[in-house]
Amino acid sequence: MVNPAGKYISPEEYLEMETDAGEKHEYFDGHIFAMAGATEAHNRIVANLIGELHNFLKGKDCDVFPSDLRVTTPLFSSYMYPDVSIVCGNVEKREDNFDTVTNPSVVIEVMSPSTMDRDLGFKFWYYLQIPSLREYILIDAATYSVRTVLKQKDGSYKISNIQGMNSSINIDTIEMQLPLSDIYSKVLFSIENK
Repeated sequence: MVNPAGKYISPEEYLEMETDAGEKHEYFDGHIFAMAGATEAHNRIVANLIGELHNFLKGKDCDVFPSDLRVTTPLFSSYMYPDVSIVCGNVEKREDNFDTVTNPSVVIEVMSPSTMDRDLGFKFWYYLQIPSLREYILIDAATYSVRTVLKQKDGSYKISNIQGMNSSINIDTIEMQLPLSDIYSKVLFSIENK
């Protein structure tokens, strides 16, 4: 599904089309973007994250979800499929969309060279408009590198860059320290990418 000749697509049209679509699409203010296929490294990173987060969150008030759970912000017409999302407390959904969550606490995107500009650009901006979002985490699928964006009490954001296989990231929202060696377990890069 692509916008024919740049034609504006309403949120309602997008949601109707997405219900019957064979593949996932993201929506930003009238523009639709097809989701790219994922590499083995991308899929391993997502699987590692979900496994680690699921085990850590057992018995706690937060849940981890894979990329089939769509998120939106109430402030703008945008619908996104983050690679991993964490919701703390009750899952709140749009009334008319059973699969669209409005209250993610943490969003994690695994960036590839083809998605990096979008993940660091306008998608970053849309995620930060979600009132419940406390952390946006960007994991590079080509190197041992993670960027975390943590919302501060005054509404500003603290950005941290973590690099190297022996480093760890802190997911403050759930009070978890996660080694990059666990995130990148069995992910192989060429020597120049390390």
